[in-house]
Amino acid sequence: MFLEINPLVKPDIGLIVWTTITFLILLVLLRKFAWKPILGAVKGREESIKESLASAEKAREEMKRLQSDNERILQEARQERDKMMKDARDIRDKIVSDAKADANEQAEQIIASAKEQIDNQKMAAITELKNQVAEMSIEIAEMILRAELDDKEKQSKLVDNHLKNFKLN
Repeated sequence: MFLEINPLVKPDIGLIVWTTITFLILLVLLRKFAWKPILGAVKGREESIKESLASAEKAREEMKRLQSDNERILQEARQERDKMMKDARDIRDKIVSDAKADANEQAEQIIASAKEQIDNQKMAAITELKNQVAEMSIEIAEMILRAELDDKEKQSKLVDNHLKNFKLN
């Protein structure tokens, strides 16, 4: 049960020793000169990646903060715009209502003035009409009296009739 060795391949102990010594020397040299710089570079790269991740996280947090600030500013701007629009509508409504009130007041004054003028003109017309009727009545009475009083006999009858109608106390 010994391990059978191929007769073509004969292990050479010297070769094995020298190969092992060379490997160990190479390992020591690599460790002394190459391993530290390689590990330092890997460690530096690892730190760089950590810093980049931290910066990215900070940037993400900053973006979130800026986005929330932007949303807050937009909301404030919307509220300010809505307030300004409401104020403008209120001012417009006040101006319109004031203009309507002024127009109604002026219309009422114009109507009152027109009614007063109509009443004055009506009274003047009525007075004028009364004066004309009175003048016409006097003229008619005068014409009737002249016609009646032209005849002496008619004058006597008229006086007699009126005297009969008067009662003396």
